Order: sequence, then structure tokens, then C-alpha cells
Amino acid sequence: MMQRWARLLIGIYITVAILSSSLLGGASQALAAEAQPNLDLAVNSAILVEASTGKILYMKNPDVPLPPASMTKMMTEYLIMEAIKQKKITWEEKVPVSEYAFYIAKKPDSSGVYLNMGEEHTVKELYKAMAVASANDATVLLAEKVGGNEANFVSMMNQKAQQLGMKNTFFVTSAGLPANELGPYSPSSTQKDNVMSARDAAILARAVIRDYPEALEISKMPGIVFRQGTKGEMKKSNYNKMLAGLGAAYPGVDGLKTGSTNEAGWCFTGTAQRDGMRLISVVMGAKSDLKRFAETKKLFDYGFSTYKLVKKQAKDSPIAGHETAPVKKGVELEVPAVLANEATVLTKIGEENNYKPIVTVEELTAPVKKGQTVGRVAFQAEGATEADYLQSDDFQKGGINLVAGQDVEEASWIRMFFRSILQFFSNIFHSIVG
Repeated sequence: MMQRWARLLIGIYITVAILSSSLLGGASQALAAEAQPNLDLAVNSAILVEASTGKILYMKNPDVPLPPASMTKMMTEYLIMEAIKQKKITWEEKVPVSEYAFYIAKKPDSSGVYLNMGEEHTVKELYKAMAVASANDATVLLAEKVGGNEANFVSMMNQKAQQLGMKNTFFVTSAGLPANELGPYSPSSTQKDNVMSARDAAILARAVIRDYPEALEISKMPGIVFRQGTKGEMKKSNYNKMLAGLGAAYPGVDGLKTGSTNEAGWCFTGTAQRDGMRLISVVMGAKSDLKRFAETKKLFDYGFSTYKLVKKQAKDSPIAGHETAPVKKGVELEVPAVLANEATVLTKIGEENNYKPIVTVEELTAPVKKGQTVGRVAFQAEGATEADYLQSDDFQKGGINLVAGQDVEEASWIRMFFRSILQFFSNIFHSIVG
């Protein structure tokens, strides 16, 4: 009888445990859902990221590969800037119009600056046409200039995508044009086409801004005049209507790239900065030109009204409780540990005190030089995981270096000898007392 009751009680306990686990799991999912705001975005995918930390503030289908249309040009922009930095080309270098660029210029319904055979334009003029007017003809001409031909350049694009950690991206053309619309210049295989996820678009935009911030000086231009001062002079407005003075202007917007095709719908990778905080947004598959900007506005409104960057500590200040780092074989056995840079933390407004420092210290052996890295400190919210960030490195390597506040010289052998004797007797004394 007792065994039967025991089995019954155990069965009840297990059932209750399973039900409790299920209920708690459901509650956890509900809390997670509440953490993600309901912005009711009418797009296929979207993401909102704070640029300096890589913290994701909102996402919808962020890893689904979708046609990016002319947002593809962000990678072409990156590679052109890289080629200039590496002195493979110069801004003032003139590029004659190729047959391929001329073919693209003649395509109906293709954005461009109508390049003609016999013309030549500087790299700077072509870059502005690409970044501001989304000129497909200027883009393919730049691709040929850097890669020799578009196929080689596209290989460079895909290689760079891998280097940047873009896992759901594949490029086929430099301008984002569908491969099957290039006639005699179509790639040998048109079974694949350009695809990029919202997360990858944000990774790429962040890389452009981080590595070549001068790109924003061009992307924020409301328009350009191509062939200025000639009979063929052409005024082209920026497709990014969220810029100051344009139809959907939003304070702080200074980039970055629009895109649209029948298959892609209306897409936009935007960026805006306010009070020292830069947001990067991506929307893909909106239903109209203005709709993509209206949905981006929802993202920016949420980001700027909900989050802020807060200064936690000044440069050269210590972290409370971690003021020093141990040093082996030094004249001193500790070295002051101070912040290499000002510590700022992205927090929800009203939750500024929820972020505690997480300190890691390196194993140090004298000599140690002032300014040498001795550790790292990260300010993260409790329960933060890699999934909260744009890339895993943002979580794993996030934070600020701690550096030595002074030199620590290597101890002489005599000092080391007497120190070891003192340590020996100290251990004996503690063992006796203990």
C-alpha cells in the first residue's frame, strides 16, 4: 500500500513539475515578446541597431535572404573607398565610359546618369552618382575600373562579405540589378541572384560608416549636378527622402542607401545620429517609396525615445573594486588599472543603473609599461546574450581596455629572493595560526 501511494505521489510531483516548467517557459516567451516592441511594420524584414555597441533594438525576420536591389551598392561603395585607401585608384582619376556602362545607361527604367561613349568622368563624380543618384551605369563603370571586369569585382564583393561576417548574402551584380536583365552582359549563370538579409545590410552599413566615415559626407548630399557646366548638365535628387530638405525629412539622417526592384519591393538602409548616438536601420520589402521611409521613421522614433548612451566613467579612472591588477616578478606586486577611454553604455531610458561592470584581467609579468593593456571591462545588462547583438564579436569583445596607470619595473633577483623567504615564513605562520 505504501509503495502504491509513493508511486502516486511521485507521479503527481512529476506532472506538476512538467506543468510548472511549461507555464514558466510560456511566461518567459511572453516576457521576450514584450521586450520586442510591436511597431507593426509593413515590411518583409527589418532591423534596428545602435552602431557603437552593435546592440539590436528591434528585429523582424533579420536573417532571411531577400533581394536587396540597389542596397547592393553599399558593398561597391565600400570596395571603391578601400581601393582609394590602398592607392589603387584616386578620386581625380578619369574613367572612360565602357560599352557595358553605355548598355546599362540605355536600359529603360534604370536609374543612372546616361553615360555616353566617348565620355570620361572622375572617380569622385562617378561615386557621387552611385551613392546619391543610385546610378547603375556609374556603378558598373567603377566596378570595371577596380576589378577589371564586373565578374572579378563581384568576386571581390562576395569575399569582402565573408570577411565582414555577412552570412546570408550573395552578390551577382555590382549595382543590384537582377542578373537576367543584363542581356549580353548577364553572368554565365543566372540561376542565382543578389540576396542579402536585413542583418547583413546592417553589418555592411556599419562597416562603411566605421571604416570610411567620409562616405556619409556624400550620402547626405540632397542632390548632385552631373556634367556641371556642360550642355549635358543633369540635376539628380537623392533617393533618400529622409534627408534634410527632402519629402520625408527626419532630424539626424545622413545616409545611407535605398533600393527597389519589382522583386525586392522598396528597401532602405538608413542611419541617423542624435546626442552622440547613431542608429542603423534596415527595412526590406515595403509596398511603396514613401512607405519604406514611414516604416524607418517608426524604427528611429522608437530607438531615440527608448535608448540613450550614458557616460559611466571618465578616461584614466579606475573601476571600483578593480583598482589594481596583479604583477608577477615586479618591484611592485600590483599596478593601477585605469580606463583607456571614456566608458559609455547604451541603456534604456530609466534603467541607467542596471548595468554593472564585468572586469577581466590579464596575467602580467614585469616589466609593465604605462598605457599597456592589463585587462578589459564591459558594461552589460544582466542576462545579455550574443543574440542581443548584431554579431557575436559585439558581445564577446565588447567593452573598453584597462591599461596600466604607471610603469612597473622588473624586480632584482635579491628582491625576489628575500620576497620568497618572507612568503615562506608567512605561509608557516598562517598554517600554525590556522
